[in-house]
Amino acid sequence: MARATIVPYLISGTNEYGSSNLGRGNAMVARRLARKLLREGYMDVKVCTPRGRLLQSDELDELKPPMESDMAKGQQRSNRETKKPKKEKSKVIAAAPSRKEAAWQPDFGPAKKK
Repeated sequence: MARATIVPYLISGTNEYGSSNLGRGNAMVARRLARKLLREGYMDVKVCTPRGRLLQSDELDELKPPMESDMAKGQQRSNRETKKPKKEKSKVIAAAPSRKEAAWQPDFGPAKKK
């Protein structure tokens, strides 16, 4: 037995031969199909939205793609500035002698020359 597919947008229209009821998955495709039916001479073209609202042929512009604010939080773009790259640290080799200046060294007076 065939499994039923649920489509959120239903488009209906009537022409001289009868009526057509078609389902589509998203708003852009539903709007495109409704306009195609109007061009082909269908009358009384309506689109039913997922919330049950019936849109007449002059209200098709309300089927717009979702704005960025309607997206899931993970899909939204951030307006935060990108991080600056970290400053590279020079690597210290353990076998190399230290190049630090000595702090204080005692002075034993003038050295004797022979």
